[in-house]
Amino acid sequence: MTPRVPRVRYIPLLALAAALAACGGGTGQPGGPRADAQGNLRYGEITFQPCALSAGGNLSVEAQCATLSVPEDHAAPEGRQIELAVALVPANGMAEPDPVYMIAGGPGQSALESYPMLHAAFGDVRRNRHVVLVDARGTGQSHPLHCKLDEDDELFSDPDAETPATMRRFAERCRGVLEKDTDLRFYTTGDHIRDLDLVRGKLGAERINLVGVSYGTRVAQQYAATFPQHTRAIVLDSVAPNTLVLGQDHARNLETALDIQFERCREDDACTANLGDPRQQLTLVRERLQAGGIAPVRYRDPVSGEWREEVPRFGHLSGLLRMYAYQPSMASTLPLVLHEAAQGRYESLLAQSRMLSRNLGDSIALGMGLSVGCAEDVFEFRHDPADDDTVMGNALVDMMTAQCEVWPKGKRADDFRAPLSGDVPVLAISGEFDPVTPPRYGDEVVEHLSNARHLVLPGQGHSVLGAGCMPKLFAQFIESTDAKALDTTCLERLSAQPPFAGNYGWEP
Repeated sequence: MTPRVPRVRYIPLLALAAALAACGGGTGQPGGPRADAQGNLRYGEITFQPCALSAGGNLSVEAQCATLSVPEDHAAPEGRQIELAVALVPANGMAEPDPVYMIAGGPGQSALESYPMLHAAFGDVRRNRHVVLVDARGTGQSHPLHCKLDEDDELFSDPDAETPATMRRFAERCRGVLEKDTDLRFYTTGDHIRDLDLVRGKLGAERINLVGVSYGTRVAQQYAATFPQHTRAIVLDSVAPNTLVLGQDHARNLETALDIQFERCREDDACTANLGDPRQQLTLVRERLQAGGIAPVRYRDPVSGEWREEVPRFGHLSGLLRMYAYQPSMASTLPLVLHEAAQGRYESLLAQSRMLSRNLGDSIALGMGLSVGCAEDVFEFRHDPADDDTVMGNALVDMMTAQCEVWPKGKRADDFRAPLSGDVPVLAISGEFDPVTPPRYGDEVVEHLSNARHLVLPGQGHSVLGAGCMPKLFAQFIESTDAKALDTTCLERLSAQPPFAGNYGWEP
């Protein structure tokens, strides 16, 4: 997940010179980017202007940006139009004719906003290929579908207020605002892949390479199944199989990931001696928080620095456990967080929970996520009693079911659940400790493909394209389209960060 919302800002036209040099001194390969009469960069039928993709702070990527009008309903091309945000990160040398599309996760994340944090991972690929970014409709700057939550709303300040009833009312309010200029039925994966192919056609690229991350792996598989003639190769990072009911397994997958992380603390003498057994601490803290009766706790807002006061609740902890488990570097701090809470010190828990809620609310277009989920997955949800005692329980299942009862529903393709098959070259990669798309998902996908390979990166979590030597392997695969020929011994050097044994990190 993105920790901060990046911004897109336009930069002086002088930056065009560097972009043209990257495209082959202004000439490029036939049909590739070139300067038009006004000095703008033209790629196929799309005219770009210099911009920068920023992830906040000093992380900024020079790019070329454009907008493209597309039908909201592809079946009614003369109907209402929406604007897609498109960006081009040019190759560093003479480019091959097949660009690389990076497809963001979520559903609800922006490709233009997510890319800067992966830019380094594309360094070797960009030696001879352009990177194309398309904000999925409903995200980023492509007619975004944000469900605004004011800070004085009970859902912002009190995580235990997230019940099926309150979330249903929230969805009704959001629907009422968005549907004034939006038909919420047309913001699904199927609509997104049609947009991607429309952009491909406008660029004049006969074939493209797809790099999907998390939910983006679903998009990549659906695109390849629908447009196989335009798909050259696919990289699936943190794999969601087509067969997966997205969200149904989250509770059980998180519990398994936490068990693995807690076992690492139990195997570390310093962690156990200083912080105790994390699973036992979790049980104790959960009982206290769910019983209630805890006095309000004063703490500093981690963003504004202002003093705040809140009553600690289990929702604060469960949200932190879920999101920190995505990255082992953050998961390694969980034994310390649980130890502090078990001692009655909740300040750190509340501060971290608030920062997390703020960041996630900004980075995900919840309306787009509902349009995808309600059309493609939620009607297949089931309440599983076996999940009741997990950290997440059936809360996600119950709340999304309630929201989808009032959300307009689009359609999914009849063969939507069919596994991707055939001989398309596929490289699937997973993190060993991924709590949301565990390695078994990648195994399932490659079983149906004759030209595919699945790599599991030791000690890693969710979204692993940039880990260790993976960027070089990624580039080698895009160049050769032969995943089975890759020498992956360099991945054996990866390992997880040791669990924290105290406030100053782990002990040597």
